[in-house]
Amino acid sequence: MKLTNKWVTALIVLSALAVLNIAGRYIFERFDFTADKRYTLSEKTKSLLAKNEKPIMITVFLKGELPPAFKRLEAAVNDILSDYKAYAKADVKIVFVDPIAGLSQADQDTVINNLYERGIEATNLSVKTDAGLTQKLVFPMAMMESDGKEFPVKLFQNLDTRGSYEDNINRSIENLEYIFTASLKKVLTGSNPRIGFSESNGELSDMQLADAIHTLSSSYQVGRVDLNSIDKEGLDKLKMLVIAKPSKPFTEAEKYKINYFVMNGGRVLWSIDQVRAELDSLRGRSGQMAVNNNLNLDDMLFMYGARINYNIIADPANSAEIPVSTGVVGGQNQMQLVPWMYYPILLPDTVESVVKKLDGIKSEFPSTVDTIGAKGVKKAYILTTSSFNKVFDAPKLFSLQMVGEQLDPRAFQGRPQNVGVLLEGNFPSVFAGRPLPTTILQPYTAQNVGKPAKMIVVGDGDIFKNQVSEQNGTPFPLGFDRYSQRTFGNKALLLNIVDYFTDDDNLITLRNKEVKIRLLDKAKIKLEKTKWQLINVVAPLLLLIFFAIFQHYYRKYKYAK
Repeated sequence: MKLTNKWVTALIVLSALAVLNIAGRYIFERFDFTADKRYTLSEKTKSLLAKNEKPIMITVFLKGELPPAFKRLEAAVNDILSDYKAYAKADVKIVFVDPIAGLSQADQDTVINNLYERGIEATNLSVKTDAGLTQKLVFPMAMMESDGKEFPVKLFQNLDTRGSYEDNINRSIENLEYIFTASLKKVLTGSNPRIGFSESNGELSDMQLADAIHTLSSSYQVGRVDLNSIDKEGLDKLKMLVIAKPSKPFTEAEKYKINYFVMNGGRVLWSIDQVRAELDSLRGRSGQMAVNNNLNLDDMLFMYGARINYNIIADPANSAEIPVSTGVVGGQNQMQLVPWMYYPILLPDTVESVVKKLDGIKSEFPSTVDTIGAKGVKKAYILTTSSFNKVFDAPKLFSLQMVGEQLDPRAFQGRPQNVGVLLEGNFPSVFAGRPLPTTILQPYTAQNVGKPAKMIVVGDGDIFKNQVSEQNGTPFPLGFDRYSQRTFGNKALLLNIVDYFTDDDNLITLRNKEVKIRLLDKAKIKLEKTKWQLINVVAPLLLLIFFAIFQHYYRKYKYAK
């Protein structure tokens, strides 16, 4: 009877396994038991993969002997691409390669140059080992191909140049789904939006915008736009317009073209200095008067629902540092870094997806931004100062001697000041009921209310300006401060804004994914390395010996009866 029951149980188990195996061929489901859902793709990604019918080829150039941090990145890329392959309707082929493995130095140089022309850039790492620092060339990138089109994908998001590899790798892993999904969409649709930086009104120079333009050029068509010469057809080709730190008044014709761009659903990023103040102008002088900057934009921004005030914010509790001379010693000018309260570090809003999870944003002499009632326009503040601040109206006299002033804490108590605002909706036309500017011969549009559009207004013109090396004239990365050697979130802010403005599917929400990496304590590892090696080697042997002895005496006891 017992034998029969065993056969019945075995038959039931085998039958259940067979049913599950057959059902698995027709029913697809994946289970993610991690707390942060790191292996769960968003519905937007699943929908894109399910709708696509074109074969996809993804070549990942991250393979071979890699530092441990990049090994984690390689594993994370492999995991997420496996999910893409599982959910895709069309065939997805994934290949991991080391492009320079086994090649001579001359052949390596040729391969590196060929890959660079296709948008695949190598990264030279300084890897810390027990023997010291060693150099390692890796390719933390991938190439996505479909239907004869290809798009390079940057896997390593090194936005913080001072951050450890572990921190930057962690951020890169968090952004993998966004990067691959956004890249896949561009490959499948062939979309390559155009972004224009205006240059007709004394805006930031090409050198001051070098890193911004270079960074965006890998994913977009980027160039300068002269509002004097561009026509209606040229504006129609633009997806986004960046107006960064103009210093000359805008003519009515230029404003008309910007207004048409907004009426047509364009996206505009306003980075405006409403007060003219420069730190370089203070050096070697007893002081400088900061005065209002007449740009002839107030009426236009007012109609759109924003106002940049003629003032400057001081925030001594949260500000960037500047070098100040402390005297001459041994014929050398001695410099010291001191906080400059007129360079507040702006705090991104934690709710709005366009600035969520960003580091502090460095600003220079920013002004407050208010919102004005505008029908059909949604408003949200995205950048603020700390609550420990004071607002000074222009004109105001500035000097470097102000760094040594004793501050009264009671004068800086208040609420956070708003420096950036996001506006979305159907904007009213600034030129409704007004005659055409003299140089505009034919109206571009007759609309009094535009198509759905977006714009961001920031009361600081330097927020997207990179610093330039005084030694060789090369640009530093956007957000990197050469004095404090600190990297702020300015570049990440620009990338987020551009992604938010150019992607109608709002894929930027995928950046909100958070992956918690439980890193080992390196100091503790080094201190207790020998102990744990002994435990891992000796403990299993002792357990095995103990089990053998126990088994011997147990069998002896059992069969001795």
